[in-house]
Amino acid sequence: MPQHVTVIESNPIWPQLYRKEKEAIQAILAEDAIAIYHIGSTSVPGLAAKPIIDMMVVARDIDTIDRRKEAFEAIGYKWMGEFGIPGRRYLRKGGDERTHQIHIFGAVDRRNICRHLAFRDYLRKHDREREEYGILKKRLAERFPYDIEAYCDGKDAFVKEVESKAVAEYDGVWDELFIRARMAQGERSVSPFIEAGSVAAALITDRGNIYTGVCIDTACSLGMCAERSAIAAMITGGESRIERIAIVLPDGSPGMPCGACQELMMQLGRDSGSIRILTDAEERTETTLSSLMNGRWWGTDRYQPAQ
Repeated sequence: MPQHVTVIESNPIWPQLYRKEKEAIQAILAEDAIAIYHIGSTSVPGLAAKPIIDMMVVARDIDTIDRRKEAFEAIGYKWMGEFGIPGRRYLRKGGDERTHQIHIFGAVDRRNICRHLAFRDYLRKHDREREEYGILKKRLAERFPYDIEAYCDGKDAFVKEVESKAVAEYDGVWDELFIRARMAQGERSVSPFIEAGSVAAALITDRGNIYTGVCIDTACSLGMCAERSAIAAMITGGESRIERIAIVLPDGSPGMPCGACQELMMQLGRDSGSIRILTDAEERTETTLSSLMNGRWWGTDRYQPAQ
């Protein structure tokens, strides 16, 4: 039986369904997945959509994903391979009344990762295009209720036009920093006395260069935090002005710099308080270094430690 194309009004339960499915995906992929995002129309509040939860996985290495095929099939997914996009792994479940779709890309495939996130973010920000897209989809669903190809063809021109605008507007710095930190992350056993890599950090400087680092944990007090490791790499590279920094904890969530690293970062320069720190990778929320510090390090004409 052909897939039934139905478009309904935005439902606030969709993000909850996504989070539930994200847990199942994470359980299967473990460290092979460095990021999972809610994408597609159900990720855009207020947008009419087919009630299908679209998800995108960024994989550490796309070639390792194939060994997870049976695990996904065990929870109801149909493994579709690349399905028209080279390098992708596409999965769906729900049969003719599809309920979920997964698009898996390798971390090196920045183009496909960015275009999906850019399109989602653009529709979240732009009311006019969001409303136009919803109206278009409803009309197409009424016209082609059992012809998914005609439905997709009917919205192709609109999607390409919006995607072009979205990619041009897209600020992918947080996504890039988070992915770079996750790629650097990974536990290393250096010796019986040293372990490293459970926490990672990536920062970008005012020159646009990215430096990464991992934590180094030792049997005594000679180790360092991931953010300090990234800062050391930056200084070794001849730079000292951080624009943004992302720190990733062992569970894959963003973390804050420790107290000592906050002090080090603040001492880098008079404007260090404006350094932006990632607080949520998927929603790209952030804070600033000055908001974490009580007081200030720099006065108008001399060094002033925090009181």
